[in-house]
Amino acid sequence: MNEIAILGATASGKTDLSLELASKYNAVILSLDSLSIYKEIDIASAKPTKKERGDIVHFGIDEIYPNEHFSSAMFIKLYKNAKNYAIKNSKNLIIVGGTSFYLKSLCDGLSKFPKIEKNIKDEVAEILKDKKRAYETIKKIDSRYANKISIRDSYRIGKWFEIYLSTKIPASIYFEINKKEPIVKDLSIYEIAVNRKELKEKIALRTKRMIKKGIIDEVFYLEKKYTRIPKSMKSIGIKETLEYLDGKLSVSELSEKISISTSQLAKRQSTFNKTQFSNIVKEDLKTLKDSIAINLEKS
Repeated sequence: MNEIAILGATASGKTDLSLELASKYNAVILSLDSLSIYKEIDIASAKPTKKERGDIVHFGIDEIYPNEHFSSAMFIKLYKNAKNYAIKNSKNLIIVGGTSFYLKSLCDGLSKFPKIEKNIKDEVAEILKDKKRAYETIKKIDSRYANKISIRDSYRIGKWFEIYLSTKIPASIYFEINKKEPIVKDLSIYEIAVNRKELKEKIALRTKRMIKKGIIDEVFYLEKKYTRIPKSMKSIGIKETLEYLDGKLSVSELSEKISISTSQLAKRQSTFNKTQFSNIVKEDLKTLKDSIAINLEKS
C-alpha cells in the first residue's frame, strides 16, 4: 500500500484530481475538508456527489451532523480506519483537501492530555468568564505558552488551566514531558500551484455555481434545523448566505462576498502549507499529476 496527500487552495482542482488518480491507481480517498465531514452540508462544502464518487470508497465525507463536534483526534481516528481498510483490501490511500491543519496533526501527532475531572472543568468555566485575568495568570506562570496564544483564545486558555489545575504543571512543561508522536512518517505531500488571477476566476465561477445549485435553500434548511449556534454554521459560504437571508445582501453581493472570503481563505491555506510542511512538492496541476503517478505506480 502507498499513501499520499494532495493539498491545494479551494477550487484548485484537488477533488477531480483525486478521483481520477483513485480510479486509475486503485485507491481509497480520505477527505481533508472541514465542511465535507458534515452530512447535509453538500453545496456549501462543494463535496463530490455520490455520482462523482462512484465506487471509490471515501472516508471523511458525511461522517457527522452539523451540530456535532469534530476534532483533530477524530480525524486521526478516521485516518486509521481508512488506512486499515486500504491495507485489508490491497488499495492505495489518497488524502486530499484544503484543511491542512488536520494533516499537520497527522504528521506531528497529538499530545496526550491528562484526564480532566468534572470539578476542574467547572472551575475552568468560571475562570474563562474573565479571559483577560485568566490570560494574565498564564503570563505570570507560563510566559512561553502565553506568548504563543491570543488573549481572546478561549480554547487554549481553557486547556492551559485544565492541565495546570489537574497536574500542577505549566502546560509548556507538560508538553515537553509528554512529547508528540507522529501518526504517519515520510508521507509524500503534494500541493497544486495555481496562478492567483486564475484561482480568483475559478473561485468566482464556483461560487456562482453554488448559488445556482441552491446554496440559499440549503442554508435556509440548515438554519431551521440546527440554528446558527453550531461552529459549522459560521463557515465560509454559510455565514454570508445567512447575511443574505437577513436581507443585508443582494444575490450579486452574496456571490461577491463568498468569493472574497474564499480567496482570503485560499491565501491563508497557501501560507500555512508553506510554513508547516518542509517536504511538500508544489507544481502546476499537469506536472503534479505526473509526479504523483510515478509515486503511485511504485506500489
